[in-house]
Amino acid sequence: MNAIENDSCLRYYAESVISQPGDPYMLKKLAISSLALAAGFAVAQDQVVNLYSARHYQTDEKLYSDFTKATGIKVNRVDADDAGILARLRAEGAASPADVILLVDAARLWKGDSDGLFKPVRSTVLEAAIPANLRARATPEGTTWFGFSTRARVVVYDKLKIKKADVDTYEELADPKNRGLVCTRSGSHPYNLSLFGAVTEHIGEVKAETWLAGLVANMARAPKGGDTDQIKAVASGECGVALTNTYYLARIMRSNTSEDKAIAERVGVVFPNQDSWGTHVNIAGAAVAKNAKNTANAVKFMEYMASASAQEYFANGNNEWPAVRGLDISNPALKAMGTFKSETIPISAVGNNQLKVQQMLDRVGYK
Repeated sequence: MNAIENDSCLRYYAESVISQPGDPYMLKKLAISSLALAAGFAVAQDQVVNLYSARHYQTDEKLYSDFTKATGIKVNRVDADDAGILARLRAEGAASPADVILLVDAARLWKGDSDGLFKPVRSTVLEAAIPANLRARATPEGTTWFGFSTRARVVVYDKLKIKKADVDTYEELADPKNRGLVCTRSGSHPYNLSLFGAVTEHIGEVKAETWLAGLVANMARAPKGGDTDQIKAVASGECGVALTNTYYLARIMRSNTSEDKAIAERVGVVFPNQDSWGTHVNIAGAAVAKNAKNTANAVKFMEYMASASAQEYFANGNNEWPAVRGLDISNPALKAMGTFKSETIPISAVGNNQLKVQQMLDRVGYK
């Protein structure tokens, strides 16, 4: 119920109570008390934030409950994938109850922004905490989205068969020396589309298409499965080298099962392009929905996501690097991977290349 509806109901209730037969003084007191209770209920009902989330990680539950404890604002959550959330926002239009949109891919954040689905907001807290390359470009109206965690797109390789020096750049994955060794998930998956969009920005469209064709030629098998499947395929010897996001590898590294310990021992990890533009990183980020009814609460939620305690959850709970710089994280897997140089190209550049990349994938037969 919105504020206008609340006000109408309260006035109707007061008038109906006062108009009843009986002691006018007592009835008036009853009406005033009921109004106060109803008004308090309306305020309590307003202490919510409606979240559309593409994050499906059990560890995030503590994030949300801690936010509610700290602020008294209840988090109502709807889960879907990135594409589904954006489609739902378009379908709901002005009637959408969404306040905060939480997505796990930079290109999808760019797409939602480009489609006008987000509301610009001003927050000195967010602007101070989140680096410029991990948020939308500021406008006079404000900033539309902010990244809160990062995942590096790294190369894992079979330490028994592959030399690290042969796979320490993205470009080398398409080199004939790696023929029959490469495994990836679908080229059209958002994680790969973002990587390919970044590579296109770095080397240009012509070279990028040649590179993609080289990847196809070097495949050990047709693209399939998720990132964890690629890691396991390298450990089993089916593939020599594969692409994965770091948090999938970190999960295996932190596992206590004998199977995962064997996988972690067999595969090596390399952060590509440390001598050039740096390793590609993707982000999880959030925006205030264009038609948010609880904008102030939405901003409070996003500011909480940039707090040290929330950033620690991203690192330890889901093996992601915090977006806020200078935090000391205790995740043993991330520490074991070491520090690395990441690329710093604007997210908008990656997003702008998505359609071009998809057309290239079709032309070179990258499934």
